[in-house]
Amino acid sequence: MPHIKWRGDKSSKCVYLTFDDGPIPEVTPQVLDILDKYGIKATFFWVGENVYRYPDLAREVFRRGHTVANHTFNHLAGWHTDKHVYRTNCQLCDDVIANTLGSSWNNLHLFRPPHGRQRPSQKRWLLHNGYRIVLWDIITHDYNRSYTSGQIVEIVQRFVRNGSIILFHDSKKSAPNTLEALSPTIEWLLANGYSFQTISH
Repeated sequence: MPHIKWRGDKSSKCVYLTFDDGPIPEVTPQVLDILDKYGIKATFFWVGENVYRYPDLAREVFRRGHTVANHTFNHLAGWHTDKHVYRTNCQLCDDVIANTLGSSWNNLHLFRPPHGRQRPSQKRWLLHNGYRIVLWDIITHDYNRSYTSGQIVEIVQRFVRNGSIILFHDSKKSAPNTLEALSPTIEWLLANGYSFQTISH
């Protein structure tokens, strides 16, 4: 799939932690504290509806220096959504983030489709309007309660490579696994010489 970012810088030993579906007060603050503990910045793909509900939390994520981006306003499954509804929903998410963060937000036009799926017409519209579609090359399955936190760490250990974009979630569904697996994942990556970057383009 051309024009879609699956990995970051392949020439250096770095990874990109990303979090989908927030911000929510039950999970996001704890994720922020874990990241702060290790001095790591991440990229958060936000559901606009959550930004609208929890504007102070959204501003706190941004204040701590993390990159924030668009994950639609209502976490729309593109495969089952009319293209015009999808476009409006994407634009609404950007508008809510901009209104919440103000002029200090430098909109990089990063976009991650919910579930990683969208129709070709939706993809074409996003690319034509300057969005950079970002997927991942490691999905942790933190949302799947049949996985243990140890298995999630092992997924990262097995598949990580230079420039890996690693997908976690700061959602209620994923909270137990995310919060248990995040620190051991970071510690293993650091011990094995990986640095951490945010997605910038």
